[in-house]
Amino acid sequence: MGGAPRYGLLLTAAVLSIGVQGVVPPGRGQMVVVATLAAACLLLALRAASISGVLLAAATGAAVFVVGFSVVRAMTGPGAEDAMRLMNAALLAFGPPAVALGVLRDLQATGRVRLQAVLGVLSLYLLIGMFFAFGYGALDRLGGGPFFASGDAATTARCLYFSFTTLTTVGYGDLVARTDVGHTVAVFEALLGQIYLVTVVSLIVSNLGRAARRGAPGSSR
Repeated sequence: MGGAPRYGLLLTAAVLSIGVQGVVPPGRGQMVVVATLAAACLLLALRAASISGVLLAAATGAAVFVVGFSVVRAMTGPGAEDAMRLMNAALLAFGPPAVALGVLRDLQATGRVRLQAVLGVLSLYLLIGMFFAFGYGALDRLGGGPFFASGDAATTARCLYFSFTTLTTVGYGDLVARTDVGHTVAVFEALLGQIYLVTVVSLIVSNLGRAARRGAPGSSR
């Protein structure tokens, strides 16, 4: 019964993170806020999935470390943006599986698609987009050259913009990956985004409020 507020909080944290990355100018303050929101997204995803024990403790420790590291680097000076992007990507990598597990558990337990399942799959979609955005930023820092073919700096906002235009298969074309690795990652993101929208999201939304079919997992016998 408490899942809907939890997924609502997760969705809110994800939207706030996207807004901060896209609007707030790059800087020390943005680095700390983005790391904090990434950590919040991970912990809220695990909480919504009712994951506890060692895994939750490890995730909490990792989240605290990343936020603490961002604060220390913000106080001591610039130069840790590449490390922060890798850390944020690592944090968000565990969010989507946790959300998927939580949604499946809810479907099995209740035998029907509830509002929290919709909020869950939408949160998962946003987490995937942010994960790829941090990944593109890390590729720019570690790839030995600019990530974008135009030579534009791979700022947090540009990576986020490129990620979601790829995930949604909008593909404006103003920013394109330069390397084969970048092209391949973008292809996988586009395929994942398209398949996810036309299968998972559409199936969940179209069955909102309906009871599970007889014999389906979690349905009453």
